Amino acid sequence: MAIARSGAGEAQTQVGRWRAGGALLRLKLIGRMQACTEQGPLTLPPVRKTRAVLAVLALAAGQPVLRERLAQLLWSQRGRDQARASLRQSVHELQEALRVLSDDLLHADRYQLRLEPELVSVDLHDVARATTLDPSPLALLERPLLEDLTGLDPAFDAWIQAERRRITQGATALAEALLAEQQGAAAIVAAERVLDVEPGHESAWRALIGALAARGDRAGAIAAFERCSAALAQAAGLTPSAETLALLSRVRAPFGESGSGPTVTDATAVPQPTGPGPGSAPPGATSRPRRVRLGVMPLRALDASQEEPIALGLAEEITTALARFRWLFLISSLSLQHLVGTPPLAGEAWQRLDLDFLIDGSVQRGNGRVRVAVRLLDMRGEGEVIWTQRFERADDDILTLQSEVAGEIVAQVDPELLLYEGARAAPAGTHDVTAYDLLLRAIPAVYRLDESGFRAAGEMLAQAVARDPQFAAAHAWWAYWHVLSVGQRWARDEDAMARAGALAERAVRLDPSDARALTIAGHVEAFLHRRPDEAVLLHDRALQLNPNLPLAWALSGLALAYRGEHEEAIRRLLQAKRLSPFDPHAFFFDMALMMPHLLRGEFDLAVLIGRRAAQLNPGFTSTLKGYLAALGHLGRREETELIRARLLALEPGFTVTEALARSPLMRAEDRIIYAEGLRRAGLAEA
Repeated sequence: MAIARSGAGEAQTQVGRWRAGGALLRLKLIGRMQACTEQGPLTLPPVRKTRAVLAVLALAAGQPVLRERLAQLLWSQRGRDQARASLRQSVHELQEALRVLSDDLLHADRYQLRLEPELVSVDLHDVARATTLDPSPLALLERPLLEDLTGLDPAFDAWIQAERRRITQGATALAEALLAEQQGAAAIVAAERVLDVEPGHESAWRALIGALAARGDRAGAIAAFERCSAALAQAAGLTPSAETLALLSRVRAPFGESGSGPTVTDATAVPQPTGPGPGSAPPGATSRPRRVRLGVMPLRALDASQEEPIALGLAEEITTALARFRWLFLISSLSLQHLVGTPPLAGEAWQRLDLDFLIDGSVQRGNGRVRVAVRLLDMRGEGEVIWTQRFERADDDILTLQSEVAGEIVAQVDPELLLYEGARAAPAGTHDVTAYDLLLRAIPAVYRLDESGFRAAGEMLAQAVARDPQFAAAHAWWAYWHVLSVGQRWARDEDAMARAGALAERAVRLDPSDARALTIAGHVEAFLHRRPDEAVLLHDRALQLNPNLPLAWALSGLALAYRGEHEEAIRRLLQAKRLSPFDPHAFFFDMALMMPHLLRGEFDLAVLIGRRAAQLNPGFTSTLKGYLAALGHLGRREETELIRARLLALEPGFTVTEALARSPLMRAEDRIIYAEGLRRAGLAEA
């Protein structure tokens, strides 16, 4: 990083003057990365990975970043020693460049790096200070974060994408709040503000269309709809929803009798159904089916007609994969082909299908790649989009592409639907509810693993089993609840183990083809009963029935780790994470992945994974135990003391002896590694 100067003394004088006024270094991370000082623009280091190190430190806002984390982000495809050497070179380049401004800018020690926050300002932090009273900083988000630093490393690209999502979500939430407070002309400005941040935000487009129509600008409203269509196609390969199309129809309707303007008077209102919608129960009904009705539309090909076989084949692959989830009732894409081009919810044909949810999307090919965009719609209301995702693959093997993309779609749709249905069922009372309702209400709390909510979920599952003794899924989830309660020390081991075993066995007998019930039964065998051989058989059967169930991959990997087959355990756990990278149980998947790395002596990597899992759920004690053992082997005193204190606050009096007594690890060498790490971490022996 070069800075023009006439001499060392003059430079130090200028630095001293600027320090008194605040930051020494100003970093622009939105768009192309740039830097400047009081004296003007700085030339950033020519090596992009060195600039990326600086960017990561800047976004950490003064918090220390572990060297191991930086090495994993930017040199994930190199060996550990080579990655560390490359990082050392980048750190040296930064130190030399920043020393011109101050020796206090960059703090570096053996384990971590940190930028001094009082001496560095970042444009993205200005965005974070935006409020509904002063939303002007949102205008800075005109370009993507670090758009010139993509392609450095797959891990770094994933990190950038996650940061971009986080930034967009925060900015969109603020812009939505601003929009909710505005009417008339101010609503138009606020809607445009939302769309500046997220061009594919369909609700904001509807607000803009309605506001323009309400003030008599019919042509402007129709033009806004055309912009909306183009933005949705570009952002996600989608078309406007039924709600937006309904609003457009009202805008295009003839003027009212006075001739003073269109009949649209509310910026976002659309006609509400006057009777039961698709999938709703008749008035007074208290029973609900045990399965959700889900349709899969043929995917739209956005390019030439030769892409149509890919679109049709992928839709059928999605249908087949979803049919393996026992709680879903599928309407195939072939059955819905006659409705292509018809807006969902419009007409009797859609009403007769009685769908609860619909999956639709598009396929696009170009430059040797195939891009698939899908969304999940709630058909019981107004076609609300409740989930959307984009997938991209090389087009060299279409059959493999269809299988992999369909697998990832269904693996992510399943938990999304479970949580969505749970949230829908939760507000209702407990009188006259079905076992199905009680199960849905319990599942989100089981995922969260918060003690008070978790205990309430156990009561709901108990009621579900009592109300419907033939309901296999309720038995399976209640068995899983008991396993987690033992792991958290929220239940007496003997009682919970016996109950979990009986429930799991009953679930499998009730429905031998329920993959989720089988893999939960396998986990009971491995974790509670210390029988990993029997567990692996159950897990393998579950994966044969449903190879796209992330929980089965994760629990089977954990059982193999207990048995000492660490390489295969890691492969299966990574498959779970690939299928559902944002799974509500991602913290559990990471805990499981941490263990075989710990037992292979890969302590740095185990700490990295354990830290990530603890951030996702700081109260999950299984994570803290493996994480603490890895820290003990590394001798990281400060972090070790923090995690030990957190663990003992959750499980007072926990000792090495108890850890070994409760551990399902089968091999003596694995138990030695685990126990020795806990001893070195300062855990009492007994």
